[in-house]
Amino acid sequence: MRLTFLGAAGEVTGSCTLLENQGQKYLVDCGMFQGGEFNEDRNWNDFGFNPQEIKAVILTHAHLDHTGRLPKLIKEGFVGDIYATPATKDLTRLVLLDALGIMLFNEKKYGIPLLYNENDIEETMKMFHIVDYAEKHKIDQNFYFTFKDAGHILGSAFVCLETPQQKVVFSGDLGNSHVPIVRETTSLGETDVLILESTYGHINHEDPEKRIFLLQEAIAATVNRGGVLLIPAFSLERTQEILYEINSLLNNKMIPQVPIFLDSPLAANATDVYKKYTKYFDEAAKYLIGQGDDLFNFPGLKTTRTPDESKKINEVPAPKIIIAGSGMMNGGRILHHLSRYLEDPKSMLLIISYQAKGTLGNRLLTGEKQVRIYNKDVQVKAEIRAIGAYSAHADQNKLLSWIKEAQKQPSKIFLNHGDDEPLNALQEKLSTETKAEIHLAEFAKTVEI
Repeated sequence: MRLTFLGAAGEVTGSCTLLENQGQKYLVDCGMFQGGEFNEDRNWNDFGFNPQEIKAVILTHAHLDHTGRLPKLIKEGFVGDIYATPATKDLTRLVLLDALGIMLFNEKKYGIPLLYNENDIEETMKMFHIVDYAEKHKIDQNFYFTFKDAGHILGSAFVCLETPQQKVVFSGDLGNSHVPIVRETTSLGETDVLILESTYGHINHEDPEKRIFLLQEAIAATVNRGGVLLIPAFSLERTQEILYEINSLLNNKMIPQVPIFLDSPLAANATDVYKKYTKYFDEAAKYLIGQGDDLFNFPGLKTTRTPDESKKINEVPAPKIIIAGSGMMNGGRILHHLSRYLEDPKSMLLIISYQAKGTLGNRLLTGEKQVRIYNKDVQVKAEIRAIGAYSAHADQNKLLSWIKEAQKQPSKIFLNHGDDEPLNALQEKLSTETKAEIHLAEFAKTVEI
């Protein structure tokens, strides 16, 4: 079996790994590259393989950096199957349509060409084949895969590939510990080779028990000084978690009731998908639903789907809370709110998602005092806070324990989906605490496993 890393090698976007077995070629994920621009120029480059030769794509989850180049793959001749869990299929369609909306805006405003159109998305969705968790699916002669719950977002999975000779696991993105709504990550089980994400391989998040109190403090501080709390959030999982937590804070009278706007059509549509798949929720969320609690709706919350509804948020006086995408602030409606409120010292930007290098979110997180939004210089006077415990990604402790608690630990581990610092830190940690050979994924490099 051979692997070629064609994305998320030394970085966290563009996840795409070519797998060759017995003369057949497969992909694990086919994601979009994102950085300073919503849609990087690299997305127009050749894939590094002939799409017509790919027999199947196996998706770990619906995030754009894992699915965003699927329509391009189809446009260039792929005619095979796309395997995904039920929720991943539904969420992928929403994610691709939302990305198209941003690309259409960028085309109109800046002349940036479209990577794909709506027809390409619909053609892509026709190729999906649903495989649920724990179903051992035959993909070829003596070649099987099984999805296991990654606990990252709804429908997310790590992929267990089996041949008579070996077991290979692609972690995809592994979820943080003790997060609301989704279930905990399934145990690794047995594996010979592991391809492991390392987004937060260098740090450990805050105590998850304190996460809701950090959110409470941010809301209270902003409301008390009459400001606007801006929460840029990925529309899948982060937004639903924040709504869940705010609902809990309001139910327990731990925060005052103020206008709260969910300014994201994608998040609103994704929340509808969440309601469809409550069987994948954790026990606590299922219990609350059983008690009649609508986890994602509460007094004061208004969902703004249309541009006109979004603009009317400006007419509502502070204090107020605005939750909007995109999570890395490299596109979407959050940019309009940032341009308006970053210069207000009474307001606060609360960062709860990973911020890739080169993105506006990363520049704000690292303390830049002037940023450029829509060709306008904006002075950063609002308070900037971050809560790492809301991350959808496992931290170093979680990654280590997941491997150590496996029934059979891998003899080889390839680290991908991480920048240099987390990659190197995790490589050093795993080298001292496991017996595995640790390798860093290199772009376009092929390895025999």
